[in-house]
Amino acid sequence: MNNEELQHHEMNPELEFEHQDWNPKRVYTFLATLAIAGILVHFALWGFYRYLDYYNAAHQPPPNPLVESPTETREVSPQAAQKFPEPRLEKNERLEINDFRLKEEQTLNTYGWVDQKAGIVHIPIERAMQLIAERGLPTTPRVGTIPPSEVNVVNQAAERADVSNLPKKKQK
Repeated sequence: MNNEELQHHEMNPELEFEHQDWNPKRVYTFLATLAIAGILVHFALWGFYRYLDYYNAAHQPPPNPLVESPTETREVSPQAAQKFPEPRLEKNERLEINDFRLKEEQTLNTYGWVDQKAGIVHIPIERAMQLIAERGLPTTPRVGTIPPSEVNVVNQAAERADVSNLPKKKQK
């Protein structure tokens, strides 16, 4: 502080902060109490979990003497893992997800049968978007209108497909 600021503070005592509001001893006491409480909670939980492990080990039913089992029941052999129902735990996430994504990409970008008996196929996405752009989406009839009968639809399609009335092209 230079002399001018020092004189300004001496002349105006109202510019000081209130010493009653800020007590560093209380803040440090609070932080120390918080740290001690955290340590106590840590050790209380550690003891509680040790007790639960002991209780679980003491109350396990005795194994059947006729069944041969490994001494460590928490480790699973690869043969026993195949007996578990699907879905199983992943062994290598990256390889498995890559295989899954490749199969999905192949399904999305190729032609193939979904259900051959029912006549359901899948087509590439680009082709499906082209067909929707050309034909449009099916719409439901408006309320109060009568949908066209199948006979009239077939007759209209037959009239459009009839090429007997069109002028014939000259052949060279």
